[in-house]
Amino acid sequence: MEFDINKFTGTTFTPREEDVPVKDLAAFFTGEPEKDEHGHDKPPVWRVRGLTGAELAKVNEAVEMNRNRAAIAEALASGKDQKITEALRELIGNGEAVPDDTAKRIEMLTLASVSPACPGNLAVKLAEAFPIEFTQLTNKIMQLTGLGGEPGKPKRSSGKTKSGSRSASAT
Repeated sequence: MEFDINKFTGTTFTPREEDVPVKDLAAFFTGEPEKDEHGHDKPPVWRVRGLTGAELAKVNEAVEMNRNRAAIAEALASGKDQKITEALRELIGNGEAVPDDTAKRIEMLTLASVSPACPGNLAVKLAEAFPIEFTQLTNKIMQLTGLGGEPGKPKRSSGKTKSGSRSASAT
């Protein structure tokens, strides 16, 4: 069996997306919960997607950045000029060691969260306060990334239908 290079390069791929139920975070979601077919509240969901190759490289670079930050913090701990040491610590954080896996997952969640969007400070807080949900979300991101892009047309950004053809008039 031969690989069809033209078919592959001519195919449009979109990142796979999936909703992850986050029942324990329900208190932090607003609005009315959706109902299932039996009238019970559905748990809130966090939508994530698979990563692209460039994003996966960024995630892996987060580990190296984490190690560099730890090395700087260690060097600061042995520093003699207290004012410089304190100023540098403020720039890079408190100097507490973050495990490489956690640093990688924080970056992963910030890049691959579709809804809600997840800035770095939210990912850090989620990792600290809800480590199981944090891990479930990032495991799903890794699973979707491993499945690769979904072949086909890109998904529309909204549920609205496409607008009609442009008017021929100039106004």
